[in-house]
Amino acid sequence: MAGRITHAIALLGAGSAALLTLAACTSSDPGSGQTVTVTHVAPAPSTSSEVSTAPSTEPPTTETSTSHGPTRTVHVSAMQSDGHTYGVGMPIVLFFSPPPTNSTEFTKAVKITVDGRPADGAWYWEQPTHDEVVSNTIEAHYRLPDYWPAHSHIHASFPIKGLSAGNGLAYSGALTSLNFSIGAKHVSNVDGRAEKMHVYSDNKLVRTIRVSLGEADHPTYNGVKVVMQKGEEVPGTNKLRPQGTVLMSGQGYTDFPVAWSVRVTLSGEYVHSAPWNGLIGQSSTSHGCTNLFPDPAKWFYHFAHVGDVVTYTNTGGQPMPALDGLGDWNIGWPQWQQGGLLLNH
Repeated sequence: MAGRITHAIALLGAGSAALLTLAACTSSDPGSGQTVTVTHVAPAPSTSSEVSTAPSTEPPTTETSTSHGPTRTVHVSAMQSDGHTYGVGMPIVLFFSPPPTNSTEFTKAVKITVDGRPADGAWYWEQPTHDEVVSNTIEAHYRLPDYWPAHSHIHASFPIKGLSAGNGLAYSGALTSLNFSIGAKHVSNVDGRAEKMHVYSDNKLVRTIRVSLGEADHPTYNGVKVVMQKGEEVPGTNKLRPQGTVLMSGQGYTDFPVAWSVRVTLSGEYVHSAPWNGLIGQSSTSHGCTNLFPDPAKWFYHFAHVGDVVTYTNTGGQPMPALDGLGDWNIGWPQWQQGGLLLNH
């Protein structure tokens, strides 16, 4: 799932609001055609760790590792920012450039705690986007068998400076630690057959919201999704567009502003306001997004945190691809423990 969870964004578009059924949406710097970050996880990083939404573009340097001889430096950065609060479904996401070829020393050295107690999780290594292949970057995601405990504190220690990342590779020591909090357990269950979303906070139902999902030709993915982004920034600024607005595209419309947009997949599924859709709660007519009436859409936008969980059933669509954003929970725990591209030892 926001980080180098990026992709080449198509230009977004607009049309007659009265007739629109939006396609799965993306955000961009209009007219740039460039790859942009889709995860808005917030402000300034702490001085205790190197936190970045993109891997280092510095040329490889030489430093001594536990193996013999000079090595290339593997630069490591984190998606999360120190001191921030995330939802229970948010994995720890790190970016490595160039990619390690062996994760053994990293896995042994790194320590994760939950409220001061050792966490019983595992790392999974993946390279989900073409952009990451081109930039020679790999991601490592860390999660537990189940969601983080609500209202907990997560501490990650990275004593990896100089450790071997594989033959001829050693880790930089810029990232030393990471500290963040987990908020209330927000889990929303979307049922395509009932055309409803049941929103829970700490296991208590707080609201039932009528929805309209993807039509038969553009069905919404089934599966467990994680909130990646809320709204989007105005290009060239650090400010979000007002009212959680994202510019969306589809047939016959360009740069159409859609308010209270919460992104749940990298491929472009959002939960958003759709005042033009009179069939919300009755039938699925969108191009894959989750359409809500404006008032509940505004409420959900303010309720949601990056990292919250939204599950989908009975949509008529395929299972969500695990690498489509923060789709980590669609990989079973036995497979996750194996480590993905780099086996856990």
